[in-house]
Amino acid sequence: MNKDIEHIQTVLQHARHQVGKVIIGQKEAIDRALIAIFTGGHVLLEGTPGVAKTLMVRTIAQLLGCDFDRVQFTPDIAPDDIIGQKIFNPSTNDFTLVKGPVFTTFLLGDEINRAPALTQSAMLQAMQEHQVTIDRTTYKLDENFTVFATQNPTDYEGTFSLPEPQLDRFLFKISMDYPTAEEEYRIGEMTISPKTPEQMVESGVIEPILTSERLAALRKALIGVTMPPELISYAVAITQRSRSHNAIKLGAGPRATQALLLSSRAKATLEGRDYVTPEDVQAMAMACMEHRIILLPKFVVEGLTAEETIKHILQSVNVPRS
Repeated sequence: MNKDIEHIQTVLQHARHQVGKVIIGQKEAIDRALIAIFTGGHVLLEGTPGVAKTLMVRTIAQLLGCDFDRVQFTPDIAPDDIIGQKIFNPSTNDFTLVKGPVFTTFLLGDEINRAPALTQSAMLQAMQEHQVTIDRTTYKLDENFTVFATQNPTDYEGTFSLPEPQLDRFLFKISMDYPTAEEEYRIGEMTISPKTPEQMVESGVIEPILTSERLAALRKALIGVTMPPELISYAVAITQRSRSHNAIKLGAGPRATQALLLSSRAKATLEGRDYVTPEDVQAMAMACMEHRIILLPKFVVEGLTAEETIKHILQSVNVPRS
């Protein structure tokens, strides 16, 4: 096995274990967040307040040795609040760039669906091009720049629907549910202990295992994971099926196929393999496609969900077997 692949496996499995010490439960969300980071994609985090969305991203950032910043989106937030602006400096008789929170590695955008269209446009450039334009000058962002954008699935007052092009830029949609009673008991124990989850992160208990530069190198090394042609065809068939399903108004585009293939490689690596299986593709299908399809209104009224529809698609597509 390639040494870089072995190193990625070690890093991913260690990260999974260390983050799990701070974030109780949410194992699937942690795995998918790590997969997204190593795939190089942005994440839409959905969950009710208090399920540790921000803490999870902060913990992962600290563990991977990367910068972290957070911005709270509101209806009156402007692009300058995100990307920064040039301010006149009388002492130099020139304009000085004051960088916004987007100049980081991991950006937590809280309640992104509260931001107006102009701000969403600025975010779209950053997400797609890894650069921003300020006063006609373009500035490059960190090569590992990753957006974790949160939204509350039940609060629609004062929100703006994310446009389809922006939703398509998110590699994954990750849903974070309430903890079980046992998990919530463990959270309670930690809350009244000398080291709360927040204190573990702030006090440096979580020691970095990478640097931003090393993370970039390991991302590129994932090309060494074997992906046979029949699995490429399988991913294409799943995406194509979403465009002809009778309950779907708008199916997933080619970016869904790319997301399936790229994330399946990272999934295989997380599981200790240097080759992808159909099960890896299936495991990533929900996260890659749920936010990319739009159901016909009559099926929504009948109670059909995107999750149920994707499960039906997976059942209807032939699985390749070696």
